[in-house]
Amino acid sequence: MKKFNIRKVLDGLTAASSSSSAASAQSGNRENDMIQETLQSEHFQLCKTVRHGFPYQPSSMAFDPVQKILAIGTQSGALRLFGRAGVECYCQHESGSAVIQLEFLVNEGALVSALADDSIHLWNLRQKLPAILHSLKFNRERITFCHLPFQSKWLYVGTERGNIHIVNVESFTLSGYVIMWNKAIELSSKTHPGPVVHISDNPMDEGKLLIGFECGIVVLWDLKSKKADYRYNYDEAIHSVAWHHEGKQFVCSHSDGTLTTWNVRAPAKPAQTITPHGKQPKDGKKPEPCKPILKVEYKTTRAGDPFMILCGGLSYDTVGRRPCLTVMHGKSTAVLEMDYPIVDFLTLCETPYPNDFQEPYAVVVLLEKDLVVIDLAQIGYPIFENPYPLSIHESPVTCCEYFADCPAEVIPALYSVGSRQKRQGFSKKEWPISGGNWGQGTLSFSEIIITGHADGSIKFWDASALMLQVLYKLKTAKVFEKPRGKEEKSSTEIVDEDPFAIQILSWCPESRVLCVAGVSAHVIVYRFSKQEVTTEVVQLLEVRMQCELNEVESPECGGEQVSAVSTPGTSSSPQTSLPQSHPSTSSNNSSDGLRDNVPCLKVRSSPLKQSPGYQVELLIQLVWVSGEPPQQITSLAVNSAYGLVAFGNGNGLAVVDYLQKTLLLNMSTAELYGSTDPHHRQPRSPRKTRQPSAGLCDGNDASAAPEEKCKSPTSGKDSLFFFLLSFSFKFTDARDNSFSRSRSSSVTSIDRESREVISSFYFCDSLSKKSETVAVPSLWVGTSLGSMLAIALTVPSTPEQRMQQPVGVSFCGPVVRLKGGILRMAQLDASGTLLPHVYESWYEPNAPEEERERPQRRRPTTPPSSQENPDCQYAVVCSEKQAKVVAMPSQNCVYEHNITETSFVLRADVVTMTAGVGIACFCANGHIMTLSLPSLRPLLDVNYLPLTDMRIARTFCFSNQGQALYLTSPTEIQRITYNQETCDNLQVRLSFQTETAGKASRSLAQHIPGPGGMEGMKGAASGVVGELARARIALDERGQKLGELEERTAAMMSSADSFSKHAHDVRQSLAIHHDSCFVK
Repeated sequence: MKKFNIRKVLDGLTAASSSSSAASAQSGNRENDMIQETLQSEHFQLCKTVRHGFPYQPSSMAFDPVQKILAIGTQSGALRLFGRAGVECYCQHESGSAVIQLEFLVNEGALVSALADDSIHLWNLRQKLPAILHSLKFNRERITFCHLPFQSKWLYVGTERGNIHIVNVESFTLSGYVIMWNKAIELSSKTHPGPVVHISDNPMDEGKLLIGFECGIVVLWDLKSKKADYRYNYDEAIHSVAWHHEGKQFVCSHSDGTLTTWNVRAPAKPAQTITPHGKQPKDGKKPEPCKPILKVEYKTTRAGDPFMILCGGLSYDTVGRRPCLTVMHGKSTAVLEMDYPIVDFLTLCETPYPNDFQEPYAVVVLLEKDLVVIDLAQIGYPIFENPYPLSIHESPVTCCEYFADCPAEVIPALYSVGSRQKRQGFSKKEWPISGGNWGQGTLSFSEIIITGHADGSIKFWDASALMLQVLYKLKTAKVFEKPRGKEEKSSTEIVDEDPFAIQILSWCPESRVLCVAGVSAHVIVYRFSKQEVTTEVVQLLEVRMQCELNEVESPECGGEQVSAVSTPGTSSSPQTSLPQSHPSTSSNNSSDGLRDNVPCLKVRSSPLKQSPGYQVELLIQLVWVSGEPPQQITSLAVNSAYGLVAFGNGNGLAVVDYLQKTLLLNMSTAELYGSTDPHHRQPRSPRKTRQPSAGLCDGNDASAAPEEKCKSPTSGKDSLFFFLLSFSFKFTDARDNSFSRSRSSSVTSIDRESREVISSFYFCDSLSKKSETVAVPSLWVGTSLGSMLAIALTVPSTPEQRMQQPVGVSFCGPVVRLKGGILRMAQLDASGTLLPHVYESWYEPNAPEEERERPQRRRPTTPPSSQENPDCQYAVVCSEKQAKVVAMPSQNCVYEHNITETSFVLRADVVTMTAGVGIACFCANGHIMTLSLPSLRPLLDVNYLPLTDMRIARTFCFSNQGQALYLTSPTEIQRITYNQETCDNLQVRLSFQTETAGKASRSLAQHIPGPGGMEGMKGAASGVVGELARARIALDERGQKLGELEERTAAMMSSADSFSKHAHDVRQSLAIHHDSCFVK
């Protein structure tokens, strides 16, 4: 695994500096000094663990038929290895150049990769982490094609100039033997034949090499005599060549959609020419040309007709038709449509020997965004069920959350309901890519990843033990009416596309209550049920959020503490002074013709059948106000113990009772401050009438005019929270972490600079008022201007009263102010232990009342306060710039730490580890940091990942036990750990069971030793008989039946003797002609 150079901050070195922790000189803090912190810097180490998902922008593929391992290369130089379910490995070429070809050293635990920068690399796959053993960089010629014969130590490298060079795989050096293009074609062509597009050896005679040039010339080259035996000419360009296993025929695919079959000893003309998808004219003329056949494979069977498998070749009049793979078997032709363009395909056969009947049983098809394996042995060619988590990008990921150390019963419950969603019609056979072994890992806790997607779907993934498996999929768009076409699109929608996209997730694992916020200013509350129900009418609550005082001038004393003053009036009920939800009226327009009181999306009017799993409890929609669209939601929290959901945006916040389906609170941020408002607010500026698309999905980075930087008024630096206002950001300058945004926002530049946004919530039992001695249900509110405010809640104690009496609300005012927007809040007890969130354990919501066992809510115990030190709780508050620990209820700041001065924190989480509790932060400058609690001592600071796009900022999240993840590409999740113990115990997931001739020109290619050791590597055998014996032993170790190989091995002995003689002659010839050189 790759480990990073880190700077561990020595414990206790907390000198007074801008980035050091400082304990406030407040009275009553003597007890704080006695808190023993167990979390130390040696508990942290950062390393990558595993990468999940489909390889982004794949470019090449190879398969080891003995080890059953699949390798995929990408355009960014990545290498992904796949074996049996759960066995995956990720490697990276340092150059980042595209991988144009991969070749396995079959059953040797090694792999050759050829890159677009004209380098070839030898990978050792048999050590703990695959590494490069050797590299060879070509300086004067561009590599176009490579071929490594089965059980050979010679790698043939074709170039753009039409030459072929030979590399010794053992020493990874060039041989002096070069096949020059002019000697290969001689007088058969007066012009250059173009690049080498194909190289292969005759299955029955390894001394004969078939070379295909782009222009259409094919040459059969005799390695011993160093001359061409035959030349085959065709007037259409060649794309690929495939041998018949007997070595007497081969097939070429051409640019006009034709396949030509040639007899080796009859070079004058092809034995057969067919156009698989061409229309055959009745007058016997040549068929109309078709699209190029990019690749063809010719596989034989012992008991039936051979298979001809090809991609491309469709007629030009098939406009709009999806990419196809064609399987020709006997007289039948099957055209299999694919969802994405085909990058490459490979036919899997029963034998690795090229001169035996191939017996094909499957085809692996690598698509641009998917991997498909087709069963050739069953009628209809069904596909195999893919065991890899390659569907992360089925719809673009817009947000994700990571939950480590979940309740043990949650994963089985989700799997139970999710197993009913599986598709049918898959092949009944086992997945054929079955190599590799899992190491014995030490991670034993349950982990769940939740991803939200652009189409409104939500996926739950089992991420335990470094694996990833989809558990359950929820489609939130089902509660809305879907327009059939663009012409039916509602004029009230506030996003141009993906109106159902998920923006924020809030999930309680213990109660299984799920709450999601979408980009169309809607919130949906879900309850988990094992029973199917049909909902006649979706429970709907429409909320009118409006704010007249929006713009803010921050006071000079930004970041100073503000004392709390309770607002008069201890409680409010929805029946009295608090605003109500406004139902839609028959008219969508106000008196002045503007849209008013209408939501952005139309709710489903027909009954909704809800399968076991997550079922809609309540739908909340923000409505248009006097022609202005609702602001998108920037923060969300749900609490099962209180039965409440809170959400906020640039206009204010709202609290909804999802049990009674009522609105408890709907007010602007300014109203929360009461008389203690530290900001000078101006009348709101005029707005446009439409908001932009949320910008959550990764597109093609369409160009946009640069805008002014997004500032945080309290710090004068960049801020995260205007991204939460639904701007589409793009990273522009790494020096100051500035961002540019795509224009079309309804909020003006003045609004962006000054609007106070609700940025975070936290439900807890706390001492939110200075006079309190008993913890009461509370809601903490964080804003983008650094204020933390508290709201006290009066929740009826019994279930019966809870459903009949309203929840009371009272305002406690500001508690503390920080620099930058508030990201995370948490609560510690007097001993410095993290207080768990309050929750109600799960119960079956659809069970009859008499059978329902509703558990009591779980709330943390708070030690009683004493007269000497009334503070018995600590509030932990982390912003974009700072972290503070505040004693409660005195509201004295006891610890303070400036996290960053030049950047800002993108994600912060209070995390629990085996050794204690701390704060984990990810900054826009790429640093990952951890702080101790409660003293806020720096424990880890790693310059890990520069922020190159907003996908990382949107998806990066920490979890307990030192785990974290982010979306490293549109299709892949990268998991990392910052836990020293996990780094030390992380074991390898993949476990494979697995003479020079002449002197080459030194200027042609440069040999570069690789960083990988020789662990587990073996040289190629000195004789083919030895190779066959080892191959048989390897197959026996993998449980193969030796009886099936006896006849084949006996048949190959004579071929082996022939090859040994040829190889000996070739070595002598190469030694004699060591002075071979290039023909200029």
